[in-house]
Amino acid sequence: MPHISYERREIAFKLVYYGPGMSGKTTNLAQIHRRLAAEVKTEMISLDTHEDRTLFFDFMPVELGTIDGYMIRFNMYTVPGQVYYEASRRLILDGADGVVFVIDSQPARLEENVMSYKRMEQNLRSYKYDPRSFPTVLQYNKRDCPSALPLGTFEREVSCQGVPTVEAIATEGRGVMETVRLLSRQVVERFHL
Repeated sequence: MPHISYERREIAFKLVYYGPGMSGKTTNLAQIHRRLAAEVKTEMISLDTHEDRTLFFDFMPVELGTIDGYMIRFNMYTVPGQVYYEASRRLILDGADGVVFVIDSQPARLEENVMSYKRMEQNLRSYKYDPRSFPTVLQYNKRDCPSALPLGTFEREVSCQGVPTVEAIATEGRGVMETVRLLSRQVVERFHL
């Protein structure tokens, strides 16, 4: 559920990057932050854990304009990917308006991807969100790895056919902005209905 500030005339949506450890969530947010104009973003905050980082920043996308005279703002988060940070992942997902699930395209990581997605679905259900209708984009990251997972493989494994997908190489910035644009439009359209 977005946060509405009547005083500042802003609607703030929360977008969360979710996925297994080292799948590219942090790289995605760093690339987005790097590419945004200084006047539409805040400083990126990094909360470091022992083996992972959680990132946060927000921005106002100029191209989406306003909703009924209210400016749109997106608060962007990553979750720590390691299994032992489950409580943190669940907490960060609370109040989310949309999720990018970052898939590590290396075939050896398929099982980790599937387990992480299923935990995400459980966490969404714990907050009374229906994972089948919740705004979600699947990002097949690391498409430059040898023998990358064929598109559609992950969707069949977790039974989520029909969820929009984007191919990406986050380290090069490929597919990164396309992913956030696709999710932000879903989130705004859902709210505006």
